[in-house]
Amino acid sequence: MQEQTAPESAENAAPSRHRVSALALLSLAIVVYATDQLTKNWVVANLPEGRSVPVLGEFLQWHFVRNPGAAFSMASGATWVFTLLALGVVGAIIWQVRRLGSRTWAIFFALLLGGVLGNLTDRLTRDPGFPVGHVIDFISTPWMFPWPLSPAIYNVADIGIVSAMCLFVLITILGLPIDGSPRAGKEATLEEATTEEVES
Repeated sequence: MQEQTAPESAENAAPSRHRVSALALLSLAIVVYATDQLTKNWVVANLPEGRSVPVLGEFLQWHFVRNPGAAFSMASGATWVFTLLALGVVGAIIWQVRRLGSRTWAIFFALLLGGVLGNLTDRLTRDPGFPVGHVIDFISTPWMFPWPLSPAIYNVADIGIVSAMCLFVLITILGLPIDGSPRAGKEATLEEATTEEVES
């Protein structure tokens, strides 16, 4: 009876792990997306475009700009390309959700999804129009990229995307499986311990 209970509990744990991870992904993605859009709407309604407003001196400023390109206004003439890339990323994340069983991977996908959807919404709905709308950037930290480089101006969606990329590097280094299963070394140790218990 004990030999059958362990596999059954493992089988029941997998769907439960998947549901928790999917719920975490959805909740965090909504928070990132909503925060991004609410702050951008506030910026458009309240800040002067193209002027710096000090918040913490030179450390943090609001500086409202409309970005037609990627991060730091790169490739400003290829807005539609970034729209297509964003749609591809969203599709890839949705496809991977079916394998999701790790909370760490869920946080990575959530930050990435919320950020990508935030900037994609700008490209689809803001001026000059679908699908080449300009992304609203407003967080300025001049110390991050000092002269002669362009100043760092970004938004909440960008913070989500960059945070996701940093987390992805950590996930890769640690070798965490997307389905939440134990890593190879731990899995082998667990199998050896189970075998010893059965034999004893």
